[in-house]
Amino acid sequence: MTEIPQKHAPTVALVGTLDTKGAEYQWMADQLASLGVSVVTVDTGIREPHGFTGTIVRSQGAVAEAAGTSIAALRERGDRGVATATMGEGAAVVLSDLLAAGTLDGVLALGGSGGSSIAARAVRDLPIGLPKLLVSTMASGDVSPYVGASDVTLMYSVVDIAGINQISRAVLGNAAAAIAGMAQARVARAADVGVADDRPLIGASMFGVTTPAVDAARQRLEELGYEVLVFHATGSGGRALEGLARSGLLVGVLDLTTTELADDLVGGVLSAGPDRLTAAGSSAVPQVVSLGALDMVNFGPRETVPHHFDDRQFFIHNPTITLMRTTLAENAELGARIGAKLAAATSPTVLIIPRGGVSALDADGQPFRDAAVDDALFTAVLDGVASSAVVVIDDTGNINDAALARRAADELHSLIGQNS
Repeated sequence: MTEIPQKHAPTVALVGTLDTKGAEYQWMADQLASLGVSVVTVDTGIREPHGFTGTIVRSQGAVAEAAGTSIAALRERGDRGVATATMGEGAAVVLSDLLAAGTLDGVLALGGSGGSSIAARAVRDLPIGLPKLLVSTMASGDVSPYVGASDVTLMYSVVDIAGINQISRAVLGNAAAAIAGMAQARVARAADVGVADDRPLIGASMFGVTTPAVDAARQRLEELGYEVLVFHATGSGGRALEGLARSGLLVGVLDLTTTELADDLVGGVLSAGPDRLTAAGSSAVPQVVSLGALDMVNFGPRETVPHHFDDRQFFIHNPTITLMRTTLAENAELGARIGAKLAAATSPTVLIIPRGGVSALDADGQPFRDAAVDDALFTAVLDGVASSAVVVIDDTGNINDAALARRAADELHSLIGQNS
């Protein structure tokens, strides 16, 4: 019989610079206490706290030490950028420790650009579903540096976080109520839902031109008892998949669509960054990988494609999406990069080579079909994994062939069984 966890009062960590925002954090701590929430205060400031009269559970010294240094050393160096990065790293360690101890149900932070940067790093590695709320002066612009691949909730502060006034009282009051409600809901979920009710999670990557493959594989994995989370390979989707692979929530990754690496190499608009295809391999998460949609680089409307690509082959997917065929040289480089990443993986890894094409546009009779260019990709990636533990499945089919997709699912199921 599954033991049902007991409900407890939620605990929210207040993460911020108490040397510059102490009074504001004190006001927030009082608001949370009035809402029945326990508060753990984590001081990420560099100078002595000012305006905060409550208990600082994790001092700035403890945060600095968690990052492998000391407040004295940071003060002596006098580099604000270094201090911001260091305290963000230390706060991340502190929050991870609180979570492991079972004393963290949510995180709330307030700040301008510096405080927001510290808070964003602090919560970046916390699991999906743990409430994270950042009230920031930066939340009305490009928030991708603060959100990344995490489920951070951002609230625009409207006015600067400098004292409690008519506007900030309303905004910060809403923030306190929001994080209290989210933390209370998290506690209730943990108490009401048994862990045994949840199916093991698998992350899968998909693009429009690899949808048939992922749909067939997902159906097979669901038959085998898994829940499959599908991520659209649009840059942010790949980063989210990587983040979940690092989080420990996934039992396996079905990475059939690695197209974001082509955008990273060539300069397309859907890059997930150079670290794409590394998280599962470095986190002991079994993975089945293929080369889906590496025949293309993604751009916006045709007129937005840089002119130095004018002599390339294009496919107008729709008025807002233009696809550009990758070249032989680009495919050879992509294969070498992917081979190196897979060879470095410490997790069980299977590589699937789809000789019949890497996307729907690369199937026989389709506009991107070019066996010679694909062969450059296949040869390079096979050379890269030749002396590694990576298991290779060399198939004559197109990546969207149903039999190949089901085999990919079965291979991942087998790896997961061996890993457990």
